[in-house]
Amino acid sequence: MYADMELWSEIRRRVLTGEMSKREACRVYEIHWATLKKILSHEEPPGYRRSRIPRRPTVEPVLPIIRQILDDDTKAPRKQRHTAHRIWQRLRDEHGFTGSYTVVKDAVREMRVGTKEVFLPLSHPPGEAQVDFGFAQVVVGGVATQVALFVMSLPYSDAVYLSPTEL
Repeated sequence: MYADMELWSEIRRRVLTGEMSKREACRVYEIHWATLKKILSHEEPPGYRRSRIPRRPTVEPVLPIIRQILDDDTKAPRKQRHTAHRIWQRLRDEHGFTGSYTVVKDAVREMRVGTKEVFLPLSHPPGEAQVDFGFAQVVVGGVATQVALFVMSLPYSDAVYLSPTEL
């Protein structure tokens, strides 16, 4: 109930300006005094914060094995890589794992998230240009010559303008 930002701000304003007492705010808004204390100490709802990483005693002993299987899979052809279900079967058959498929699936998902490539699409509006300067060795009339280059590309149309100048 108190996570609504407008309500959060209203409670803070009314109590901090003295329009309403803390006791009255708890009664009117039907909130616990600890909740009111949190509202008064934070300008915005802080959200959930885990105090410590949860232990996973069932899957923790086999995490290095799962990591090794996934590392080996990076060298294997795509169709021959392990699924989470196949990893669970191997752990059960080869290592005597007694945990559920779900804990293995969750561990595999966490390990794979950090290894996926991420691509950001580029957007170039019309008329935007990219410019660069450089030097190049060119052969002019059978003679190697160094030239200065001005390069302008228009990413929207994939057009390129190049202007070499002899030094």
